[in-house]
Amino acid sequence: MNSNRNRHNFSSLLLIITVFSFSLLFMRFSQIMVHGEIDGEDLRQNVESLYTSNHTLQADRGTIYDRHGNPLAIDATSYKMIAVLTDKWSTPQNPQHVRDKEGIANVLAKHINLEEEDVLAYLNKEVDQVEFGSAGRNLSYHTTSRIKEELEERDLKGIVFEEKKKRLYPNGTFASHTVGLAQYPNTDENTENKQLVGVMGLENSFNELLTGTNGEKTFQKDSLGYLVPRLENHEIEPRDGDDLYVTFDHKLQVHLESILNVVQEENNPKALTATVINPKNGEIIASAQRPSFNATTLENIDASWQNLLTEYTFEPGSTMKIITLAAAIQEGVFNPNKYIETGTIRIHGEAVRDHNNRGWGWVSYLEGLSRSSNVLMVELIEAMGHDVWKEYLDAFGFGQVTGVSLPSEQRGNNPYGSMIQKVNTGFGQGISVTPIQMLQAFTAIANEGEMMKPKFLNKTVDAETGEETLFESDVVSNPITAETAKQTLSYLKQATEMDVAVAKNYRIEGQSIAAKTGTAQIFDAELNRYSSSKYVHSVTAAFPAEDPQFIVYITVQEPKLTPDANSGSAVVQKIYHPLVRRILDFTENSSDIATGDNIHYVETPSYLDMGIQEAQKTIEESGVDYTLIGTGAEVVQQLPYPDTPLFEEQQIILMTSGVATMPDLTNWSRNDAMKVAELTGVNMVFSGEGYVVSQSLAPGSYMDPGEEIQITLSREVSHTPVENDEMTEEQ
Repeated sequence: MNSNRNRHNFSSLLLIITVFSFSLLFMRFSQIMVHGEIDGEDLRQNVESLYTSNHTLQADRGTIYDRHGNPLAIDATSYKMIAVLTDKWSTPQNPQHVRDKEGIANVLAKHINLEEEDVLAYLNKEVDQVEFGSAGRNLSYHTTSRIKEELEERDLKGIVFEEKKKRLYPNGTFASHTVGLAQYPNTDENTENKQLVGVMGLENSFNELLTGTNGEKTFQKDSLGYLVPRLENHEIEPRDGDDLYVTFDHKLQVHLESILNVVQEENNPKALTATVINPKNGEIIASAQRPSFNATTLENIDASWQNLLTEYTFEPGSTMKIITLAAAIQEGVFNPNKYIETGTIRIHGEAVRDHNNRGWGWVSYLEGLSRSSNVLMVELIEAMGHDVWKEYLDAFGFGQVTGVSLPSEQRGNNPYGSMIQKVNTGFGQGISVTPIQMLQAFTAIANEGEMMKPKFLNKTVDAETGEETLFESDVVSNPITAETAKQTLSYLKQATEMDVAVAKNYRIEGQSIAAKTGTAQIFDAELNRYSSSKYVHSVTAAFPAEDPQFIVYITVQEPKLTPDANSGSAVVQKIYHPLVRRILDFTENSSDIATGDNIHYVETPSYLDMGIQEAQKTIEESGVDYTLIGTGAEVVQQLPYPDTPLFEEQQIILMTSGVATMPDLTNWSRNDAMKVAELTGVNMVFSGEGYVVSQSLAPGSYMDPGEEIQITLSREVSHTPVENDEMTEEQ
């Protein structure tokens, strides 16, 4: 009886458990059916994704052009090649992996910089998928298309391509910190759904305007991954970013960069800036710095991320005397014929001395300006009053950002504390500024008292409508009258032309120039005093002096002196004279670099897929210089890329199928040599500056991707001797 009762109880319990379990299961299925989700996952979405394929249609980033429409930053599409070696993603009906390794190696060796045995070495690796190093990256559309066509013709599977937008800066080192840099958000190579982001310069400031909106294409597919015909496929077209036209003149900027290359190599200053501005509208026509970098190859980018034009603060020295002079004229305390005893002046018991420590005896105010007397500047500030002088410093924008279209602009510093510090500002000590602040202040002197905000942008162009938005020039303030500005220029011109002028070496025969030099001691924070050996040397020049169309401002910090440039001023002159002469050449030839039409580029023809003989004949007929890399029968890659700018004196580099051969790089520039590295994937290590004089791999030798090649550069340049100052350089 007990045994039967136990069996009955167990059966009842089992029935209850079974009913309860089925109830739970029924409720779970009901929940899934009603809500379409489980554990927070949307099952409908999962099913849809299983049978739906989405492909991002990447938008082009807007192009940055110079004032004449020459591209400075452009988008290009490159491809990375990948071989799928595992069959885990394949089906019998739809194989996706490499099966015929020899056949694929035969095809790929025709189009990339690898021999068949090198391709096989990659394909024989025991991994799910493999890339082909630098030889399989940055492939052009034409190369990719040819590879795809031949693989399809031979029914070879397993090679896929990843598309990637890349940003090209076709001019190499070209106002790199100002034009800027656009990169992907991180180093992740999967960039399909990502967009380039501006991280520096105008690329950063106008990132939102330059950035387009990606589109999307949706395909319906079956359980085996095949596209289902006659089903609706959804497509959203991408919207490209807007284009940006800046105020730079391409030809003058290239010339300026080449000048700075020489000075950087020979005098190696710690920091160097050179800028040309139109004072009538504030447009920056050319501006360069050292250190700088190549924005396409990123060579030398770690030398400095700082834009010296807007982020470099320094004590300007005697170029500030231009502002002191203007304020004194406005206040009626500058009389060119009045005399002053130079040498030393005491302010509340502290001595202020002229830069030669002894002065020049009794001199007129005009001669004191010509000799760059510190004592004269203190006398002028005392005459107008400290509070009045401070009002002028504020009115000229010192201690304030200019608000130019560049990130991280610094405001400088003017504590204006002690009496000695207040008067020292009159000759550019005890006050820190940025080059862009100085340029803005100088525009008031050269533009009838109207101080113009420095300007980098001319217009934007809407990618869809072509509608233009113009950027107007802005008047910041009127710190002085037009008459004062005119008188200031006149006195500066007269002072520059005097035989005793500190700025006499900045005169140019037959030209009317108002110039002022500066040599500022650098404060040594460790010693808590001004250094006796570290200086910032500078010059400001406005021309023609009667109605300036251009202002040139150059700063050079701590240059290495050489026999042909044995003073800081002589180093500055190595930049100043060739730059100003080039500007004058442009204007004298009725080719106005501020508004004219002095340079145009042509689009680079495509030589891709051409036979070598046809390509050589075509390019030789065009008169363009070229270099051939490789011994194959067809052109598979080229630089510059097809339909990108081809500038004067620029050569085209053609790479053939198969393994690449080393060209003779003698007399090539660093930028041109880097193009060979970009095409072939070899690693070039440079020493020196200038042009190639030797290479570790002999011309005609095979180049292996990843190989390191030593390149030696040198520059043998003869300079017109520069006249050194007869007196100690002024503060």
